Amino acid sequence: MMTATSRKLIIHTDGGARGNPGPAAIGVVIQEDGTVLDVFGRVVGERLTNNQAEYLAVEAALRRAKELGGTHLVVYLDSELIASQLRREYKIKNAELGKIFLRVWNLMQEFRSIRVASVSREENAAADHQVNQALDAAGF
Repeated sequence: MMTATSRKLIIHTDGGARGNPGPAAIGVVIQEDGTVLDVFGRVVGERLTNNQAEYLAVEAALRRAKELGGTHLVVYLDSELIASQLRREYKIKNAELGKIFLRVWNLMQEFRSIRVASVSREENAAADHQVNQALDAAGF
């Protein structure tokens, strides 16, 4: 049951690296009750992998959701690997991913509930658009 101090946010995130590793960007779309609250994309590095970018997108989305007063989150991403790792179904074998995972995991603890789900690329098109727009704008 949602209370007056509850805020359920629907979040779509995406991350991508051109070259993998290469220039990387994130994309985030945050909604509440069908209304878009925030949309952003930005370059996050020049020698990152797709998986690192995916995690950085989730991290940025959680930070923004906290600023917006989100308490219950549903996070959608099109990376089955990252979604499964965040649900603790798959182990993290890469040390660099492990570092980002820990930051994300700690942020996740600040919310009353979080559900992480993977969706198709088509269902994540708005977040993907932000990734590509940021990379294009930066000349990558």
